[in-house]
Amino acid sequence: MDRKLLRKLDFALLALVGVLLIFGLVMVYSATQSGVHHDPQDPLASLKRQLRWCLVGLCAMGLLLGLDYRVLEKYARLLYGATVIGLALVWVLGLRAGGSQRWLRLGGFSFQPSEFAKIVVIISLARYLSEREEPDWESLRELVGPFAYVGLPTILVLLQPDLGSALVFVGILFGMLAIAGAKLRHLAGIVAAGLLGTVFLVLLAGQGYYPLLKEYQIKRLMVFINPYSDKMGAGWNVIQSMIAVGSGGFFGKGLLAGSQVQLNFLPAHHTDFIFSVVGEELGFIGAFTLLVLYYLLLRRGVKIIAAAKDEFGRLIAAGVVSMLLFHIAINVGMTLGLAPVTGIPLPFISYGGSSLITNLIGIGLLLNVYMRRQKINF
Repeated sequence: MDRKLLRKLDFALLALVGVLLIFGLVMVYSATQSGVHHDPQDPLASLKRQLRWCLVGLCAMGLLLGLDYRVLEKYARLLYGATVIGLALVWVLGLRAGGSQRWLRLGGFSFQPSEFAKIVVIISLARYLSEREEPDWESLRELVGPFAYVGLPTILVLLQPDLGSALVFVGILFGMLAIAGAKLRHLAGIVAAGLLGTVFLVLLAGQGYYPLLKEYQIKRLMVFINPYSDKMGAGWNVIQSMIAVGSGGFFGKGLLAGSQVQLNFLPAHHTDFIFSVVGEELGFIGAFTLLVLYYLLLRRGVKIIAAAKDEFGRLIAAGVVSMLLFHIAINVGMTLGLAPVTGIPLPFISYGGSSLITNLIGIGLLLNVYMRRQKINF
């Protein structure tokens, strides 16, 4: 890579990501030192795996920096087709766990194609939108193509079933459409229609019908309104999460000292509910610090959107920022009882390889766009 390009790196963004990765490793360590996640033979087993995934993700990010992001535009359709095939294979050959079929095994490794599909959808949708000549955003018909484009992988993910990842695709679509010039009133109208449709599905579920969503997914929506309606079932996670966050107080109970976490009252506390671990063990100070780091990260992302030298790069950056924002907002919201439980991991903090590597690849795309925001003069 040319030294002039390296000097154009967004070192502030790199530093923020580094701090978040260290923060995440500390919280994964604390969350896996007791209960069902603790391995008495090797107490650091989960931390070591997370560290390996960090290194793999950083390597992928580094390799991506050496490739001009505009090259990806040429292969966007091929990547999209391969991703659709991969998601279809999950539905047929995927590993089943926890009532869902989301993973593929390749050699000795299992991975979640829906996570990597987010990056491919960002790249391919960026090409699709940037190629359109003078779209008439005043017409709702202009939205049909982008919705159909993202709709196919979204449906395949929803069939796994993975409602959380499917919603992330929708968040990416809306964020990129907003930057591309779509009218906010149209997007707001579609969101309102989606909320009304969700209410209708919940009402149908009350009559014993589950036309699109699984029964457990409907229960999650219902306990979002009132977690105590099923406090020993679907509402358990949310209730224990709110107890954990509330009991942390201002300064927290200290690492390895959170009762809800260390006594295993809170399920999935190293993955989906790791923000609850932050709230209980590091208190308001720790949770607020993490949110400030996210704010600074997203702010750098918005700066890159504004600095991009072409529409393709601008839309790629918008897609990555939308993906990260949606993950952060929904994950933090569900741990506080402000959003339904959807199983969306917290970027750079939650335990899990596919999600961590995907997020680091997304950061690589942001850095790539920023590095090449201007022509290099030799």
